[in-house]
Amino acid sequence: MDSLLSAADAALRTLSGGAHAARPAPQAPAAVLDAAQRRLSGALMRVNHVGEVCAQALYQAQALTGRSPELRAQMAAAARDEVDHLAWTEQRLAELGDRPSHLNPLWYAGAFGIGLLAGRVSDRVSLGFVVETERQVEEHLAGHLERLPRDDLPSRAIVEQMKADEARHAHHAEQAGAAQLPPPVRLLMRAAAKVMTTTAHYV
Repeated sequence: MDSLLSAADAALRTLSGGAHAARPAPQAPAAVLDAAQRRLSGALMRVNHVGEVCAQALYQAQALTGRSPELRAQMAAAARDEVDHLAWTEQRLAELGDRPSHLNPLWYAGAFGIGLLAGRVSDRVSLGFVVETERQVEEHLAGHLERLPRDDLPSRAIVEQMKADEARHAHHAEQAGAAQLPPPVRLLMRAAAKVMTTTAHYV
């Protein structure tokens, strides 16, 4: 019951915009962006914010279904890093005069269901899901670093730190004994991520 209440509280904080970072946001000198640059940065940071909403859902679900205390603790620790990312991207969206996705409750529910499913199979599959998710997120963030305006140093600094954190999460999951997911599952994950990121860019 305590775990369920904790998961419900995390969901409310994630979806209400009440996330508070434990670490200060990466800092970089601000530059004046024109309207087109602000729109692009806002859209990309909204997509990144959606990714962090989904990360909260995934890690909370996998912590609930983890069979070993070690796995549950690892998922909880990764979720705390993702809270920082959630708060940083939310703050940056406000600075850019933009907003989070209107579909965040839908993204959260879908990701929570996927996390429950992975966790119910086995701890090794759950860890394998973390590895594949984080590897795909790394690629996604690398693409955003290529697309973000060169002068938007604050957004770029946040994305760089997020990318480093995601790589660390994947490495820890591999060390903990992650199973390699079969190619069809990895392709399905990529397709689902493509739908989410394309939609969140605008909505």
